[in-house]
Amino acid sequence: MQSKTPSLPLGFILFPTLKSPPKTLFFHQIFILILTFLAYASFHASRKPPSIVKSVLGPTVQSNTTSTDTGWTPFNGPEGTHRLGELDLAFLTSYAIGMYFAGHVGDRIDLRLFLVFGMMGSGLLTIIFGFGYWFDVHLFSYFIGVQVVCGFFQSIGWPCVVAVVGNWFGKEKRGLIMGVWSSHIIGSVVASGVLEFGWGWSFLVPGVLVIVVGVIVFCFLVANPDDLGFELVASAKEIEMNVEGGNAVNLEKAESEEAVLLKKEDSDSLAAIGFLEAWKLPGVAPFAFCLFFSKLVAYTFLYWLPFYIRHTAVAGVHLSHKTAGILSTIFDIGGVFGGVLAGFVSDIIDARGVTSVTFLRLSIPTLILYRIYGTVSMVTNIALMFLSGLLVNGPYSLITTAVAADLGTQDLIKGNSRALATVSAIIDGTGSVGAALGPLLAGYISTRGWNSVFFMLIFSTFLGSLFLIRIAKTEIGSMVNEGKWFRSSVT
Repeated sequence: MQSKTPSLPLGFILFPTLKSPPKTLFFHQIFILILTFLAYASFHASRKPPSIVKSVLGPTVQSNTTSTDTGWTPFNGPEGTHRLGELDLAFLTSYAIGMYFAGHVGDRIDLRLFLVFGMMGSGLLTIIFGFGYWFDVHLFSYFIGVQVVCGFFQSIGWPCVVAVVGNWFGKEKRGLIMGVWSSHIIGSVVASGVLEFGWGWSFLVPGVLVIVVGVIVFCFLVANPDDLGFELVASAKEIEMNVEGGNAVNLEKAESEEAVLLKKEDSDSLAAIGFLEAWKLPGVAPFAFCLFFSKLVAYTFLYWLPFYIRHTAVAGVHLSHKTAGILSTIFDIGGVFGGVLAGFVSDIIDARGVTSVTFLRLSIPTLILYRIYGTVSMVTNIALMFLSGLLVNGPYSLITTAVAADLGTQDLIKGNSRALATVSAIIDGTGSVGAALGPLLAGYISTRGWNSVFFMLIFSTFLGSLFLIRIAKTEIGSMVNEGKWFRSSVT
């Protein structure tokens, strides 16, 4: 009986040469890497505008003892920073809650269609938020409501793209590959570039972008290599190697056993791993709680750094809204290098925990230096901001990509990729709770002074590193034992 051929996206029907053969597995891996990169880069672009427009919506920079207070009601009054923090809380809380459900659903339905659904909803809600500028909306409930719904749509993106990338790439180079893949700076550039035309444009353009990319994903994304036959080819090779030198009866038996195994795996995939079962997997809880604090720090920078730069004089000069927004991308660029470096190092030493702890501990003195010396000159500001982004976003990027994929395909669950989205959602969902609290606390604490905000960030970084101490010690012990084994085997 002939096996059922999985339905492929529309793009493969319009362009049949994309199928394999003649296209190789390597071609499709690169193609998937580009598609998922564009997908989440557009997600990130539609999430970035609130941080870029904060300095426009909120209270303006005070000169002497006066303030023109020409922001956007209801964010420009004495409680303006509080309202902006509450806006972040509304989005990130729904994002965190939605993340848990998104991962659970993503393991059970078509990842491509679910991802596209999230992209379309995110784009539409981002545009609706921007309509507040053109329709002169000043209702706080309007902006809160839009952000809550948008957060649910945004939560679909991460578990879906992590699951797809985890399906297509092996563990050996996963840290480096996902470090490159998770580097997204387009959001800051797009939102800042059109800010001078009115803050609504900073929402409209990214909203349209994520919708356009969603159409491309719908037409070309293949969620699993099985759908193109690559997994079946690999299985056949393994059987051929296992029965090499055997007779035809053994080959026929192996093929029969493989068919039964594939059927059983298909049946098991319908009953994907449960939410509580995923929490009990080794390493999931420590990395999830570490990400809680790591993401608290990262998202405080994500949502408040342009505002901080705008309200903090560099070399005695206050920067413009546009310049502050563009300058904040230096932190994101540092994060790009941090994600790649953390992934590369963790692949080399095969120790995700050690890498994460090292980055987190090094970020503590760096944040202190940035707060003290970042205002001395533009050069020191850029250099320390870059280094801060590298060290803060390194472990955040590593945990949400390679670590999540590793834990979702570990030997205990026999590499069942159906657990990928659930594990990714648990880890990033827990991190997103911290992401929701960070910007909210910054909105309130900043009224007491930015030193208090940086103290919160440094203390959170320290706490995050504590959750991985035991894992790091285990990894170090494993590396030492492997080294001893190597020396003894040589002698």
